[in-house]
Amino acid sequence: MYLRFLSFVAIFIFSFTNLFSQDTFSIVAVDSITGEVGSAGASCVDMNNFPGYDTDFLGELFPGVGAINTQAWYLPANQENARDRMNAGDTPDQIIEWLENNDAQNQPQKRQYGIVRLVDDTPLSAAFTGTQTDDYKNHVLGPNYSIQGNILMGQVVLDSMEARFLREEGDLACKLMAALQGAKMVGADSRCFSNGTSSLFSFVKVAQPDDVFGEPSFLLSVATENGAGIEPIDTLQVLFEEVKECTTVGINPSEDISAEFTLYPNPIKNNFNISTSYTEEFTLEVYNLNGKLLISKNFKNNTVINLENYTSGFFLVRIFNQSKQLNTKVLKL
Repeated sequence: MYLRFLSFVAIFIFSFTNLFSQDTFSIVAVDSITGEVGSAGASCVDMNNFPGYDTDFLGELFPGVGAINTQAWYLPANQENARDRMNAGDTPDQIIEWLENNDAQNQPQKRQYGIVRLVDDTPLSAAFTGTQTDDYKNHVLGPNYSIQGNILMGQVVLDSMEARFLREEGDLACKLMAALQGAKMVGADSRCFSNGTSSLFSFVKVAQPDDVFGEPSFLLSVATENGAGIEPIDTLQVLFEEVKECTTVGINPSEDISAEFTLYPNPIKNNFNISTSYTEEFTLEVYNLNGKLLISKNFKNNTVINLENYTSGFFLVRIFNQSKQLNTKVLKL
């Protein structure tokens, strides 16, 4: 009886943990010309705590048809239901409506989905972000893609992913990898700010029209441990470039440009200075640990930022333009 009780407790704890596991920024997309379908994503979840789950578990590809990402208070039952609706021939909007009305725990307000599908060679997309999904949360839709995220630094993560996805001229795998590079900023998943990374795991996968469900012909993933301070998107990029050649993936945004900028002093009392050897214009943004944008300004060569009106703690500083990006931290005493 005692052993049976322990087994019940172990099962309950495992199910409870799965129920509250979260996933953060991701993208699903289709290519109406090639028929490729793909998914990519990342999260500040240590996958060592979830034995039995593959790193790419939140994305499901339906070769020649579409793709679904299921995230935020993830439940396998909801993912299975979404799969059934895709296989039944529902459009993305119909799948979203069904999932809202038939959540496995009657809590659709906690869920987030991104769905794309080819219907008569025409791409369709839809997304859903529940009102009780952890902030910052939102989704961005395009004709053939859906980008969604929760527990984010802010809207900048989704906007940067979209910009990089659209700018990349390579195939679908290249565009998905570019989207992940767009989110490669410290604290993109706000829980990973203290880890000095965007996330703890990342993946990208693409299925060709003749692939078998569950066996995409292109799949790469990386999982790191909490506290290791390893950026998984950088590691994924290295693996990616060993097998793929793209136009812009890996250029400038993954290049280390920190030596061209000087931030001083750090820690600070009220003000800090930023100077650079570059001559072009940059945008500078300052975020708090909750992902709230506090300051945004354009500058050339140098600028001074005043944090006098903000409480002590860490702040994320993001400096970028169309070709370069730098993310760093500043501590106010």
